[in-house]
Parts: sequence; C-alpha cells; structure tokens
Amino acid sequence: MHRIRKAALILLTAGIAAGCGSSRPVRYFELEVPQTPPAAQAAPAQFPVTLMVARVTSTHLYRDDRLVYGVSGEELGTYEYARWAEPPVDMIQDGLIASLRSTRQFRSVSAVASNLRGDYLVRSHLEALDEIEKPQLAARFVMELDLYDPKSAATVWSDSYSHDEPVQGKKVEDVVAALDQNVKTGMNQLASDLGQYFASHPAQK
Repeated sequence: MHRIRKAALILLTAGIAAGCGSSRPVRYFELEVPQTPPAAQAAPAQFPVTLMVARVTSTHLYRDDRLVYGVSGEELGTYEYARWAEPPVDMIQDGLIASLRSTRQFRSVSAVASNLRGDYLVRSHLEALDEIEKPQLAARFVMELDLYDPKSAATVWSDSYSHDEPVQGKKVEDVVAALDQNVKTGMNQLASDLGQYFASHPAQK
C-alpha cells in the first residue's frame, strides 16, 4: 500500500512514444503503505514474539501488473492501459508488514529472508483485488491470513477479510482510491485480530 498522494492516488505516466500520436499512455497506480510512527523510547512490545511474513500467494492475475475487473459472474478481465506500479502480491505483503508493525504489539515484523529467524510465520492468500460492477460499482478486496508455529509444525490461527467498498465516481482512479481504502481497512482488521490471538494465547518466553 505505497503512499497515494492527494485523494489516495498517485498517477505515474509511462510517457507517450515520440512521434506516435495515436499511442495511448499507460497509467500506473499504487496503494498506500501506512507509515510507522517513531518508536516510543524504551517501550517494550506487548507480545514478545518475532513475526516473519511470507510472500503473499495468489493466482497469476495478482502477480501481474494489470488492474483486474469483473466482467460477469465468475469472469474477470484486465485493463491494458491501467496498471499497478508493482504486482499486487508485493504491495499487499508490504502493506501487511507495515500494518503489523504499526500496532507496536510485536517485538519485530519482517519479510521472510534466509538470514532471519522468527517465532511465527504469517502466511496470506490474496483472493481478490478488483473492480466489480454489479449490483453497483465497487472495489473488492478478499484476503486470507494464518499463523504458523514452526515449533509445533501447526497452523494455530486463521482469519479472513472480505468486503466490497463502494466507488465514489466512475473513473479507474476512483476505483483505485476505493481499493486503497478497502485494503487499509482490511489490514487494520486482520492485524487487530492477530493481536487478539496473542492476547488470549500468551507466548512462552
């Protein structure tokens, strides 16, 4: 969810090919990543756990850079001239890490890396991040999240978020703004629910 300036939107113009007047410019959009405020001095984490966030899984549609829209029923299409600046799976992973960090509840939150070790693995699946037209124009965001404990080799918690955010307008940028708001709301809810899990299941020090 990289920063969307003014009206939750950044337009990155790809540039029109020189001497090709009929060329149509490709517009690129980004989602906003919440900024983590400066850490409070000597403030201990509420939950003494280290979370590692795995790469988001999804279909090939959300590993590509084209914006997705619903055609009818279960059919989906993609825009040719409206694209994401990064694949949605990457933006969603960045947003999830930022949202978990912003709660200040965990000792640390990082993306999975070969040189890092964590107490738990946060796994997620992006089910939908697209425009739908019926029964009204809306921005759909559906995501599943679970918590894996390497010590017990078991999934100890799971949750999901699914919501269609109404779009205020009829332009692609209006859809992106609604998607941004929907993702932000969903991330906050999932991060809060994960905190509630640790509140009711204190980690063993």
